[in-house]
Amino acid sequence: MLLDSFEPIHGVLLCEGEDIDPSLYDAELSTFSHEDLEEIKQLHASDTAIDREKDSIELQLAKLCLERNIPYLGICRGSQILNVACGGTLYQDIEKELSKKCEDYKVVHMNYDNYDGHRHVVRVVEDTPLHEWFRGSLEEGIMEISVNSYHHQGVKRLAQRFVPMAFAPDGLIEGFYDPDAYNPEEGKFIMGLQFHPERMRNEETEDFDYPGCAAAYQEFVKAVIAYKNRLSGSRDGEKGLGFDQELEKKRKSIVQSFSIAKDMYSIGRVTSSEQESELEAGAEFLEANTALSLQQENRLKQMGATVRNASVYINRLKMNDEREKAARAIIGKMSVEQLSDMVAFYHNMGQMCSEVLEKKLKDLMMNEVAQC
Repeated sequence: MLLDSFEPIHGVLLCEGEDIDPSLYDAELSTFSHEDLEEIKQLHASDTAIDREKDSIELQLAKLCLERNIPYLGICRGSQILNVACGGTLYQDIEKELSKKCEDYKVVHMNYDNYDGHRHVVRVVEDTPLHEWFRGSLEEGIMEISVNSYHHQGVKRLAQRFVPMAFAPDGLIEGFYDPDAYNPEEGKFIMGLQFHPERMRNEETEDFDYPGCAAAYQEFVKAVIAYKNRLSGSRDGEKGLGFDQELEKKRKSIVQSFSIAKDMYSIGRVTSSEQESELEAGAEFLEANTALSLQQENRLKQMGATVRNASVYINRLKMNDEREKAARAIIGKMSVEQLSDMVAFYHNMGQMCSEVLEKKLKDLMMNEVAQC
């Protein structure tokens, strides 16, 4: 609902913030000792306070941009969100995980005492947007610039769709982009920068360290404007990218169908005839998409939408409902004494089953012990 209220979205600039919840990228916290984790919390107390609601909103926002090719520029945490949204992972703590492996190339990525002034060198990758922006500042044969840095986490495994644009001396990826979604003139821009170009300024003159620092934002804005024009159809009289209302209506009906299917599995019945009819959209979608990938199939199962046999499942639920109604009708005609006897009977049966089950489990355990 929150994201819907932002529509239309023409571009997203996502900036810094706290650590991302490690469970969202399968961080191997088991590799850290208790002392290590406590030390990380103490050193980075302001960053290790997890905000799950913020994580959820920003990840959904990043995924929305990726689905619709909405221009996205992620700075610092924003770049990490982008990588995680595409299946990449992060170092939980660079000092503990990366720096120990790179004693000869140890890099200070965070300096709490010099927030804006801290810099470290990065190597720019040739023929990337970053290379184009800083080309005039690179010495011949030396593809290096000094960047502002303020983070204790960073990209560990880069998501498959991205290409690195810069590396720190310790090997940490400091910038990446999607080459298939980068053309600012056409409204395409998907990029993450671990460093802060906006903070790379001379403290006295406020001049940028390099002319290329402003380029990231200028190109992003260019892409946002182009995307907006394409969306509204205002450029050269072209038909815009406005979403087909019928398709959008159909999409929402399918999503609603999957949601109802999930509830069916959870509560065990269809709550109304209206909802029952709404299941047809999801069933038709699944029938029409028989060549789904394994990943898509698993995703649909997780949503409770594996209803290719939806009609059979619904009929079974109807049958159960009819049986329950018949049983209730019969029980309703029974006397108090009969009902009391029935409750006592099933109570005794339950106790007997529990005793027999416990005995069988003990026998099974004894057999296993004897075999050992």
